[in-house]
Amino acid sequence: MIGMNTTQNDDIRAIEQVVATVEHAQANELVDEFVAQFRADAIWTTGHGKRLTGRDEIAAFTSKVLPGAMKDLRPSYEVVHVLFIRPDVAAVKVRQRYFTRDGQPIEGQHEGSPLYVMSKEDGRWLLTACQNTEVLDS
Repeated sequence: MIGMNTTQNDDIRAIEQVVATVEHAQANELVDEFVAQFRADAIWTTGHGKRLTGRDEIAAFTSKVLPGAMKDLRPSYEVVHVLFIRPDVAAVKVRQRYFTRDGQPIEGQHEGSPLYVMSKEDGRWLLTACQNTEVLDS
């Protein structure tokens, strides 16, 4: 049982690192670094409902929208829950927020609540099926 917990803790740290890399890639508008976190056949639905299938389509979309998008923003992506569906598949809830470059909250900016289904491929966790969702105030 101890080995299982250690492995699971290592996997959680690796998953958190993928999410941190997504944050870093977004903050620095690094399209290739962002796209490298996805499986080749990944599915991604943007916060506005656009479905993207496969790394090439995700790359084409990201290369159009990411450059210039973070000029005045600093993203924050925080893993808030990990559910292991199998040892090599995890559902990961993320809290997504944006701040000004000096760390101040942005008035009227909604949080995001992405769900990342991740799979462990050849020892590496990758984004496999992702849904970005904007959290609207009630």
